[in-house]
Amino acid sequence: MYSKELLKGTIEIIILKLLHENGSMYGYEISRQVKELTDGKIIISEGALYPALHKLEAIGILTTTTTLIGKRQRKYYNITDDGKKTSVSKIYELHSFFQSLNQIMHFKPATPDASFL
Repeated sequence: MYSKELLKGTIEIIILKLLHENGSMYGYEISRQVKELTDGKIIISEGALYPALHKLEAIGILTTTTTLIGKRQRKYYNITDDGKKTSVSKIYELHSFFQSLNQIMHFKPATPDASFL
């Protein structure tokens, strides 16, 4: 699992990417898919996920719909057209950042030791 500091800067981009690809998703579904796609290396806690979702909703990048599942309501998050544009822009920015970071670090195949220093 990666540090909270690394996740903090990427959680919104992860959310936008998943919603852009999958359409409507509910919170637990987003966190579960992140965990599955990363083989458990990235785990998004509720305490990190929902504030990010609420922020994206507040700025108009996401909308919500509520569905009744049994006796419980489930809130689905949907990406807006502006959100799709933002998603593409932020993903490109992150990809460019990774390339720049790679130039600094001269990454080799990942190992937990410091042999690349």
